Amino acid sequence: MDLRKGSVVIVSEHNPQLSLFIDFIKNNINCAVSQLSPKDSAASLPDDAVIVIMDAGYLDESHMLIWQEMLAEYDDMCLVALNMQDEAHAAKLLTFMHLSGVFYRHDSLELICKGIDKLLEGHLWMSRTLMTHLIEFFRKQSLNSYRPACGLTQRELEIIGLLGSGASNMQIADGLFVSEHTVKSHLYNIFKKIDVHNRTQAVNWARQNLGAPPPLQKLNNRRRVKECNLESIR
Repeated sequence: MDLRKGSVVIVSEHNPQLSLFIDFIKNNINCAVSQLSPKDSAASLPDDAVIVIMDAGYLDESHMLIWQEMLAEYDDMCLVALNMQDEAHAAKLLTFMHLSGVFYRHDSLELICKGIDKLLEGHLWMSRTLMTHLIEFFRKQSLNSYRPACGLTQRELEIIGLLGSGASNMQIADGLFVSEHTVKSHLYNIFKKIDVHNRTQAVNWARQNLGAPPPLQKLNNRRRVKECNLESIR
């Protein structure tokens, strides 16, 4: 699929360096490029936007998850991460983000332009070693899917998966049509079974053992995620 008729949007804080970066892209790739603040919403996207590049220098994982949720309703939208620290950082992000491309802090402007050009042609842009890492990761998840997950029930697997999407207890309760008290009881049992003590540890366990969590838009839409909430059970 060729996306060349569309535009590129960079989600980052405005600064002189970003302006020069945008100008460089415009001069080297035949496409429109614009910028949005991390605090903006998807409603601010240009109608022809096809690639959204999130600057990891200004967006942490919770904000990236929010942008992923906002863009889930847009068909054929490419989500890309910019200014990643290294491949280990990128591999961790890709266990719960659905990215089409990854750029690192050390990448040259020329290489970034080449990558954006490939993304506009409908290709993925990731290093070979990163792709190998992902293949091994998801191969492991495929094998694990045929094994009992520490005795977790199907409902407990659903709940721990939703934790990884940044859902609060109330959002999980709404999405699964149960009470918040029931969710807390399930979380207590989950923590005991997988030998963790808080939500952060549970999310990390799920990312290593269960793969990418389900998208948040499948939860009840009465309450939308505002931040990646890793609070302890009260």
